[in-house]
Amino acid sequence: MQILKFITAGSVDDGKSTLIGRLLYDSKAVSHDILHTLERQSKNKQGNEIDLSLLTDGLRAEREQGITIDVAYKYFNTPRRKFIIADAPGHVQYTRNMVTGASNADLAIILIDARQGVVEQTHRHSLVAALMGIPHLAVAVNKMDLVGYDEQTFYRIAADYQKLVQSLRIPEVTFIPVSALAGDNIVDKSPNMPWYTGKTLLDHLETVEVSENNAAEEARFQVQYVIRPGTDELHDYRGYAGSLRSGHLAVGDKIRVLPVDIVSTVKAIEYNQQEVLEAGPLQPIVLHLEDDIDISRGDTFVKIGETAPATTQDIELDLCWMSERALQTGDRYLLRHNSTTVKAIVREIYHRTDVHTFEQHPTDTLKLNDIARVRLRTSKPLVFDAYQHNRNTGGLILINENTFDTVAAGMLLPVHPEEAPAAEFAI
Repeated sequence: MQILKFITAGSVDDGKSTLIGRLLYDSKAVSHDILHTLERQSKNKQGNEIDLSLLTDGLRAEREQGITIDVAYKYFNTPRRKFIIADAPGHVQYTRNMVTGASNADLAIILIDARQGVVEQTHRHSLVAALMGIPHLAVAVNKMDLVGYDEQTFYRIAADYQKLVQSLRIPEVTFIPVSALAGDNIVDKSPNMPWYTGKTLLDHLETVEVSENNAAEEARFQVQYVIRPGTDELHDYRGYAGSLRSGHLAVGDKIRVLPVDIVSTVKAIEYNQQEVLEAGPLQPIVLHLEDDIDISRGDTFVKIGETAPATTQDIELDLCWMSERALQTGDRYLLRHNSTTVKAIVREIYHRTDVHTFEQHPTDTLKLNDIARVRLRTSKPLVFDAYQHNRNTGGLILINENTFDTVAAGMLLPVHPEEAPAAEFAI
């Protein structure tokens, strides 16, 4: 059964947690013991109403403040599809949490309060969704019950959001009028909005076309561990363990090892401790090569005959800054790209994106939640694809060398063809 990973995002009090709770409750995905617990914990109950937001607001601080702080993950399934939900916080200071939840999402639900319309956080979350390459957006105009289920209010908000779509070049957007609290158009069609003839939210989630993985077809395998048991029984065993980030590899394929640029042939493939003839995207495998090569953690295998990834020390990327400590030119960080970790220095900050207008403003520093385009120099060549081409090989994070805190998430940009790979240097 196919899995759909999606994230909900919106401004504070737009009803994200209630919407997810309603989705779980109305689709019969909540067990009886959890329902009993919710009945006891629900606050401000009117009649026998249950506070459905408690299904996702799991931290004590969240329940006390009535807001979402952490990214809450929930899992449920229907007869048609399995789902993984990430409920992202709405506060500005928690935008970095949305980046975490959006990093591998297939779809984003952007909630808009029908009374408020498009606001700053709508801009910010839509920009993050576009940068993270989420292929599908569903705009849920929530709290329609509080505006009398007014048709014109819904279409006015949809028209306002279309302006964002044009600015951000978002490929696909679906608009759905809902009331999470009342259950309108979440799982069942709402009798209160006969003017809306589209799908309910759940029906849309069940039927939206999603590829098995948001990656390109070219084979990309990055070494995570070099396995050398060194026992008498496995004296000559040398395997390279890792995940096939995209594409397919088969026994007999000619491969190139980057960045060392050595050619070899796939001798054997192990999956789940069994030899197989071929491996597909995102499978954890162990590869064996015909040649005895000096290969290290982080080296990348690519199939000869397919488009090669970029290999360079000078990289450009869109960066979501997540630290309260400002970023400045000349700062040094650890850069982690899947299983590769190298040192990096900030060479240039090109511009910061204004979340209100999406205009680009020159700057020499970045603050918490800023989104900008920067240039980095790494201590060793990085092997990657542009994020928009391959999300599994085009993303990275920056780490503070002293505290080991994650301070930024980055989406790599294409390398210009005229740029030659740079030689190694120490940072």
